[in-house]
Amino acid sequence: MVSTLRARQPLNRLTTILRQPAFQSRRPLPITNSFRNAASRGDFPCATSQFHTTASRRAEKESSRADLSALDVLGNTPVPATSVDVCTSNGFHLNSGARVTDGSGVLLISGEAFTWRPWIPRGERRLLNKKGQWEVPNEAFGLFGLLWPRPDLLILGLGPEIRPISPELRRHLSSLGVRVEILDTRNAAAQYNLLATERGVEDVAAALIPIGWREGLGAA
Repeated sequence: MVSTLRARQPLNRLTTILRQPAFQSRRPLPITNSFRNAASRGDFPCATSQFHTTASRRAEKESSRADLSALDVLGNTPVPATSVDVCTSNGFHLNSGARVTDGSGVLLISGEAFTWRPWIPRGERRLLNKKGQWEVPNEAFGLFGLLWPRPDLLILGLGPEIRPISPELRRHLSSLGVRVEILDTRNAAAQYNLLATERGVEDVAAALIPIGWREGLGAA
């Protein structure tokens, strides 16, 4: 019986110590030099992952920044020849070196660039209907009917500002199986450059009006 009580004494003493306020506090215990030395020798497998010096934390932060800067997945991707380098008031400069300077728009589709004058079928230099909606004849997108497979997305750059397109034009483009994104021309060109590089020129097309377009007068 005596030997049993003696065996239980260390457990009872440890329980008493753990119940003291110092052990009930959530503040971490001080780390001694001997503990650090033991951790550096690898005597405590978890110690090195829990306790880092200021220098190691700084090194980790710098290395993580370097890794993030290397995440440019498009850095080595060649820019399409049809990407837009410059939007001018009366045209565009493309990455291929081609230039449109006569006030025409440009249609970028399947890796090819075409001058685009969607106002010609109407017979006057207007792109808005009587309701102020952007509307061009269906023939302006006749090239899409000749392609298969067609681009999944058409980015419309409507000149210096965004306008709603007419329901009739939206229905026609939808019947071609093409989704439409409407932007002003500057943002449309930037969006096309990004998506055409990322997804490919077969999936993304653009139809852009010069940024100097003025209704009734054309491009300045």
